[in-house]
Amino acid sequence: MGDLLLVRHGETAWSLSGQHTSWTDIPLTDHGREQARSLAPLIGKYRVDAAFTSPRARARETAELAGFAHARVDDDLAEWDYGAYEGVTTVEIHRTRPDWFLFTDGVAAGPPEHPGETPEQVGARADRMLAKVDAALANTEGSVLLVAHSHFLRVLTARRLCLPPSAGAHFQLATGTVSRLSYEHGRPVVATWNLRPSV
Repeated sequence: MGDLLLVRHGETAWSLSGQHTSWTDIPLTDHGREQARSLAPLIGKYRVDAAFTSPRARARETAELAGFAHARVDDDLAEWDYGAYEGVTTVEIHRTRPDWFLFTDGVAAGPPEHPGETPEQVGARADRMLAKVDAALANTEGSVLLVAHSHFLRVLTARRLCLPPSAGAHFQLATGTVSRLSYEHGRPVVATWNLRPSV
């Protein structure tokens, strides 16, 4: 069985400013595009037989620039729906909720089309995505690549390791990086994390 490769999209203006970005389609910065291009050699070390990407433009462009224009768009890879916290920084949230922590508290309710998600809801979505990954891995000796977003990929990593969604808090993930989840003695492990070339 192959590995699961996780790619966080390249830099955006909001990733620089620390604004929570889920459905808002913020484009990559020029540096973010360079980050995405630089991932191709890192990913090229692996035989990738299936690739999936979030529907957001920043993820799809990252996939394309990294050499995976054919990546299948999957809504389950979208970032955590931040509800009322879309576009808001943690510093701003702490002014009214000083003890707030995303991975345990979730978000404040947003508009009807973006009500926000609880950690458990994001975890359930990650589990659905992992079921698709396992189905793909069962039919190949190669690896599966996911191009998506920081908080969602952190929760997905926690679920892969049989941990609760809140444990995603322990997996810091930078823009324009490749991480690899594998197996050791039949148990899921983090093989490499947060790798990126200097650009």
